[in-house]
Amino acid sequence: MEKITLGLILVGFSGLFYYLKLLKAALNGLAEFAIQESDCSQAESQTVPLLPPLPAQPLPSLSVIIPAYNEAENIQACVLSVLESSELPAPQLEVWVVDDQSSDETLAILQTLQQQLGDPRLRILAGAPRPQGETWMGKNWACAQVAPLTKGDYLLFIDADVRLDRGGLEKTLAFAVSQQTDLLTCWVRLICDCWAEWLVQPVIALMFAVAFDAGSVNDPQNPKAFGVGPFMLFRRSAYEQVGGHRAIAAVIVEDVELARRTKQSGLKLWLATAHDCGSLRMYRSFGALWEGWTKNWYLGTQCNPWVNLYSAVSIFAVFAAPWLVAGLAIVQFLIVPNQIGYGINFLLALGLLGIQYYIRYLAEIKMQLSARYWWWMGLGGLITTLIPFVSWFKTETGWGWTWRGRSLVR
Repeated sequence: MEKITLGLILVGFSGLFYYLKLLKAALNGLAEFAIQESDCSQAESQTVPLLPPLPAQPLPSLSVIIPAYNEAENIQACVLSVLESSELPAPQLEVWVVDDQSSDETLAILQTLQQQLGDPRLRILAGAPRPQGETWMGKNWACAQVAPLTKGDYLLFIDADVRLDRGGLEKTLAFAVSQQTDLLTCWVRLICDCWAEWLVQPVIALMFAVAFDAGSVNDPQNPKAFGVGPFMLFRRSAYEQVGGHRAIAAVIVEDVELARRTKQSGLKLWLATAHDCGSLRMYRSFGALWEGWTKNWYLGTQCNPWVNLYSAVSIFAVFAAPWLVAGLAIVQFLIVPNQIGYGINFLLALGLLGIQYYIRYLAEIKMQLSARYWWWMGLGGLITTLIPFVSWFKTETGWGWTWRGRSLVR
């Protein structure tokens, strides 16, 4: 029993201290748009506020593209948030929504909304069926259809579960222009509402903050690349240079691939936070959450089984192990309360949990990710640990590999 406890404590401490160090660096980078010095050999960097003042010159034209598949629950609120967030007139701003052959009321809702609003900035496209004999994954076909129809100097791809805040478009566009980014991809506020989201989403958000820290992603000399699919703001010329969504038709995790191609082409990729520009609620049930993450996780590792395994072990060590250590220490202390060693184990377990709470405290400050229900992170860690394994199995076998009922088997 003592050996088991010692092993769990070692796992917990090694995971937590290692990731706490990385997490602090990642969160500090994500807290604001960090402007790296042109001389990459310099260790220091200059920073500017997350939301710089709007430039005196007029902003370039912008096309917002929203691909929608079975988004009846989301699409109206998303479209209204985009239109209401900006005072840019037509044709400087156009909002394109493409219905990707939805089987629900998505298209009907869009057509009714367009008639009711009469807003010249809003355009609706009923997407065509996917071409026979071609492999198109995810939202790539929908985006590839609508992109050539747009006129903006910049293209912003957002998902239907995004809600933009007032001024969010102007703020992010102004930053992209001022910093001459070719792809600006942003973390917006992550919203958790149902129980499944509170269990899993904070764990995954924290792991992403560590694995894809802004300092590495934004360094042109570092090959690491990452894209936040719900918010991808391209300079049109850069989007066309990398081939757009048509060039990655068969790729499921299209955001990361587009970011990777942008960086490999020598273009400027920038990962940043935009917490006061919008919000995102990805999943509204455990079933949708499980389907979504098990679809993407293994592919996000570029189908590397060792990286996939490492991610699972890391999640267990950081989020689940401390609670197992604490539970075992409490049981030991209750059974043999006079053993000093068991009391020490209990104190060590409390220390582990304290570190874990500190991680959530940092996330609440830096990422606006609430520390609510933080004490359920042990269970959340166990559930999330299973995702890489299930994702590997689904991807390699094609079993149950779907999104909202649409088969993704290639």
